[in-house]
Amino acid sequence: MRIAIATTQVPFISGGAEALARGLYDACRLAGHEVEIVTLPFRFFPDSEVSRTMDNWEAENFSNINGYNPDVVICLKFPAYYLSHHKKIVWLLHQHRSVYDLWDASKPASAEAVALREKIIAKDTAHLSGAKRVYTIAKNVSKRLLKYNGVESTALYHPPPLASGLYTAKPQPYIFMPSRLETLKRQDLLIRAMKYCKSPMAALIGGDGGQRPQYDKLIAELGVGDRVRLLGGLTDREMFGYYACSTAVFFGPKDEDYGYITLEAMLARKPVITCTDSGGPLEFVVDNQTGFILPPDPEQIAAAIDKLYYNETLAVDLGASAYEHYHAMNFSWEKAAEELLKR
Repeated sequence: MRIAIATTQVPFISGGAEALARGLYDACRLAGHEVEIVTLPFRFFPDSEVSRTMDNWEAENFSNINGYNPDVVICLKFPAYYLSHHKKIVWLLHQHRSVYDLWDASKPASAEAVALREKIIAKDTAHLSGAKRVYTIAKNVSKRLLKYNGVESTALYHPPPLASGLYTAKPQPYIFMPSRLETLKRQDLLIRAMKYCKSPMAALIGGDGGQRPQYDKLIAELGVGDRVRLLGGLTDREMFGYYACSTAVFFGPKDEDYGYITLEAMLARKPVITCTDSGGPLEFVVDNQTGFILPPDPEQIAAAIDKLYYNETLAVDLGASAYEHYHAMNFSWEKAAEELLKR
């Protein structure tokens, strides 16, 4: 079978979306298919550039690409699913969230921004409704899609990028949080929690991003520089080590789509501390069985961290349960590809 994977790319930025595309590519190749990843660059601003990219994808007909006719096209990211093909399958990572759940109606918006929002919602609804099948990467994404566009979909899970290299080791007194340093990831919750910790637990935060200056300032203001460390960007090997030796992993983003970090922590046999409004992680963390689900409140997060420090057996047991829970879900790249390509 000839398969085209259609997605967009922000030049010089690589993350979970690119890892998913590559994982799907590899799974299709291993199944004996001919497969290609087809991308176009995406620019977040100005609004006219977003609109232009939408128009470009809508003009694409994948039924004939230089004489090569894909049997199936799998679309991953906005607005790649605007293309035309007789067997268009969507595996949606997320929509253009700034016009959906992140749109703040209480703030004034330009006429151009409002027009773009209306265009995106209308085009999304039309093109997603017209796909042969629609999948998402998590139930949280499916919930948004139904709420804003009235489109039914099926959540289809896949393993995290670091799955094959994760291991565990004796816990050391630190909480690990790897993620891009941006507002929605809410590293500030962990930083603020350290001010209330009674135990000598430390917080190691991996990743780079635009919030680095603000987090440096917050650490200084709270006087927690002796127990919070911003590690910067990490190699895969460094990530494996920090996961393995942590007592637990904190991942409390705001309404996350999926959350590789949750699954990576579980594979490293570590409990996950997440929040009641964190979205995707709530599909995997079981409160008091594989970790803790708490309000996004630094004092309550600090109490959970102290609980794990003073009861290492509890931390190890929760981590073991997390590992078992991950494997009980029994999802794989092979199964994901098989589902997407079914007749």
